[in-house]
Amino acid sequence: MRITCPVCGERDRREFTYKEAALARPEAGADLEDWDAYVHLRENPAGVTRELWYHEMGCSAWIVVTRNTVTHAMLGSELASGADLGGKR
Repeated sequence: MRITCPVCGERDRREFTYKEAALARPEAGADLEDWDAYVHLRENPAGVTRELWYHEMGCSAWIVVTRNTVTHAMLGSELASGADLGGKR
């Protein structure tokens, strides 16, 4: 898979580390079930999704990548500092 870094251009995905862009961290004092879900449970959506990637072996930028998990098509990327993460995927 190739990811386009807005700073460095197209790169191999092995240069990046993946994180979910819209995880809602539980508040301090939340139930253990909420923390368990936050740490262990993830959605695996089929279709278009927004993901947070860190360009670890490049410019160290955080970027939001929009891609289709069914077709593996890369639909866009932008610097996370300018992205609206607002919990939407």
